[in-house]
Amino acid sequence: MRCGSAFLRLALPVALALAGGCATAPVEVEPRTARPQVEAVLAARILALDPERIGEADVRDTLAKGPTPRIIGLHGGIYPVHLAMSDFAEFLIGMGYPEAKVRHPGDGRYSHSPYESSVALAGLVAWYYERDGLRPMLVGHSQGGMQAVKVLHTLNGAFGDRIPVWNPLADSAEDRTKIVDPVTGRKRPVVGLSVAYATAVGAGGAAFLLPNQWSMAGRLRTIPDTVEEFTGFFIELDLWAWNAPGSIEAQPYRRNGAATVRNVSLPASYNHVFVPVTSHLAADPRMRSWINAYDPHRRDAAPPLPEGRSDNVLWAADVWHSIKKHWCREAQRLIRAQRAVRTDAGTAAAPARVQ
Repeated sequence: MRCGSAFLRLALPVALALAGGCATAPVEVEPRTARPQVEAVLAARILALDPERIGEADVRDTLAKGPTPRIIGLHGGIYPVHLAMSDFAEFLIGMGYPEAKVRHPGDGRYSHSPYESSVALAGLVAWYYERDGLRPMLVGHSQGGMQAVKVLHTLNGAFGDRIPVWNPLADSAEDRTKIVDPVTGRKRPVVGLSVAYATAVGAGGAAFLLPNQWSMAGRLRTIPDTVEEFTGFFIELDLWAWNAPGSIEAQPYRRNGAATVRNVSLPASYNHVFVPVTSHLAADPRMRSWINAYDPHRRDAAPPLPEGRSDNVLWAADVWHSIKKHWCREAQRLIRAQRAVRTDAGTAAAPARVQ
């Protein structure tokens, strides 16, 4: 196995160079960051999944056994909002998401403060992506939702064209602003990286009064191309976010490029502070089954909720559907990239055929 891994690391640059033909400018290529290859049978099962229809058994028996993206939680700025996001992390774990991919690898916390630097968070996205081979996901609540969008703008270069890689184990910036892209094998800047999925609930309103968020004025509702899919949630009556009935139509999130952007309305009965409090849903087998079957594109056709505590279930079900979808897509993307590496390396190593 060691010899095979070493061979792939040596053969990859050769394969990429051969593919480049007679280009005069050298391409800056390095071996991909070492990571386990997905076992063939598991890889085939993951590739066979439909990202839009991931059931509980698919999570338990397939996705959770393969490569998993990091989820970066971003909590609000007023106590006890950070506890609400911790409860959401427990919901994810209860639904089958690997705990190690929800907790911070340095200190074990479940979420980040909105007062942390968006540049550091953008650098953290790069660190995770380089090591995992899968793009992270951002889940923001209240001021943390605004911070999630701020990270997207930071990755897009809105606040500077150089972002240092941020190491969560040392809790400090590394002396570099580029990573080796685990899919292409090429060095690339942190600026321009994208995340797989990002979402914000209860963002805006009073948070605009805080100096650390002044730069988001005029930017909050505009989503750049540094995310594949973004969902913005509006509570129909949310005094913290200055939302009233009709706000979603008056100030929706919108893309300024190719990102997929959704706007979702939540009932006025939802409480701004406690929307992420959802661990009770994962603890109820009937509610968990309802959430796993939820299709946000057929929300009006969803079956009746089972009896029991259902606080915040529409938000939880929508976010969980998107997380499963992009978890599956990112795992499939990595597996296909690994297969391409083996194919390229085999082609590069094959002896020339004598005619």
